[in-house]
Amino acid sequence: MGLTQEHLAQALEISYQQVQKYETGANRVSAGRLYEIAQRLEVDVAYFFENLEPLSSSAPLEHGGKNRSTIELVRNYGEIEEPAIRSAVSGLIKSLAGKERKRQSA
Repeated sequence: MGLTQEHLAQALEISYQQVQKYETGANRVSAGRLYEIAQRLEVDVAYFFENLEPLSSSAPLEHGGKNRSTIELVRNYGEIEEPAIRSAVSGLIKSLAGKERKRQSA
């Protein structure tokens, strides 16, 4: 874009050393800072991602994110305010899960 690190640093009100760290990958650029840089350079944020190869698809996370009932269970559990009830529900779930594991391994 024809700017020096110093000019960009001045526009962002940061040190040129910080711009150097961003450029070399020593420091990560936050989403907010990337947006600010795009604004100062008068480009869309997508400009920084042009010509990038897509990452290979990864396996789904093993946290139940695709399982609606798991999400609802966690959400509802989080709304239980009484500590004794939360503890009882947690114990019940652990007990039932343990029984399932024993039954599946038999």
